[in-house]
Amino acid sequence: MRTTNWKQPGTVLALLVLLLACAWALLPGIFATHDPYKGVDVALAAPSAEHFFGTDAVGRDVYSRVVYGARQSLLGAIIAVAVGLVFGTLIGLVAGALRGKVDTVLMRIVDVLLAIPGILLSLSIIIVLGFGSLQAAFAVGMTTVATFARLARSQVMQVAGTDYVEAAYGSGATKSQVLVRHILPNSLTPVIALAALQFGTAILQLSILGFLGYGAPPPIPEWGLIIAEGRDFMATAWWIIVLPGVAIIATVMSANHLSQLIRTEA
Repeated sequence: MRTTNWKQPGTVLALLVLLLACAWALLPGIFATHDPYKGVDVALAAPSAEHFFGTDAVGRDVYSRVVYGARQSLLGAIIAVAVGLVFGTLIGLVAGALRGKVDTVLMRIVDVLLAIPGILLSLSIIIVLGFGSLQAAFAVGMTTVATFARLARSQVMQVAGTDYVEAAYGSGATKSQVLVRHILPNSLTPVIALAALQFGTAILQLSILGFLGYGAPPPIPEWGLIIAEGRDFMATAWWIIVLPGVAIIATVMSANHLSQLIRTEA
């Protein structure tokens, strides 16, 4: 285990960016300057002291929509990571514990999932479940199940061969008791680290789905949707795309930076 300096400038900046994004998601009314649903002034107004990110085609304050959109994007990312973590860990745990034919069947299913491009798999799931932010979050989570399952399986098989697990069996513990008390807790650290790494990726994937129109329906503010609404005005109102895009990139890069540190220390 390597010791990481969490006081480095880049790490501190990443923490501040994530804290700000979380504050936007939890308390948007404090940070927003206007109603995100109503037009306020002139449409397509450039960034100014009154409208930090300018206004969109119907006169809504883009900054306020980005602030309120943080809730949709971050909550969706949390749901997506939770789906992948729970289902993937369960599959990996069963495969690594039972082995044999069960392991073979489950891993072949995992191989099939890994062979399908993530965006194609998520779109297929959304088509079945229907459009919406919750459906998009579930679909993004399902694209990560195979990754979590492979990691969990390898960790379970590694821990199952350790001396303290053999000692637990020797003391009379049943297989289910050993699995729950010893194997599962000692296999979770790398899996949790992977969950942290997937958080930023989930935000980006949800933004892509929102841009394509598969996420939250208009006029609900969502980061990908905000950019999609401004794509027809790129030449005359660049701020509708660029400034929300900067917010997305900064959040994703900060999440990835911190998750890499967590994975290094795990």
